[in-house]
Amino acid sequence: MAEQLSWHVDAVTLYLSGKLDGETLLPLWQQRETVMKQIEIIDVSALERVDSAGLALLVHLRQIIQQQGKTPIFQGINDKLHSLIALYNLQQIIVSPAVSD
Repeated sequence: MAEQLSWHVDAVTLYLSGKLDGETLLPLWQQRETVMKQIEIIDVSALERVDSAGLALLVHLRQIIQQQGKTPIFQGINDKLHSLIALYNLQQIIVSPAVSD
């Protein structure tokens, strides 16, 4: 059985884990308005895989946060996701805080 997408909310942070792709995103998509009510930060550090459909959902979740008058922050973006974001030229959309090396 393939790994599924799971999530939980802690204060203003949505933590995503597992796989965020076209096959796993439907439950989150269906609950997005409820899940995103207090969210300002989306933590993607526990995501194992993200495809273009998953990236599109992240863009949509960002839009929900903005519609609530908040500034969305993504944290935990790994190299693979960063490459996908760059491939679609979304660096100005999916923004993560600067990490000092």
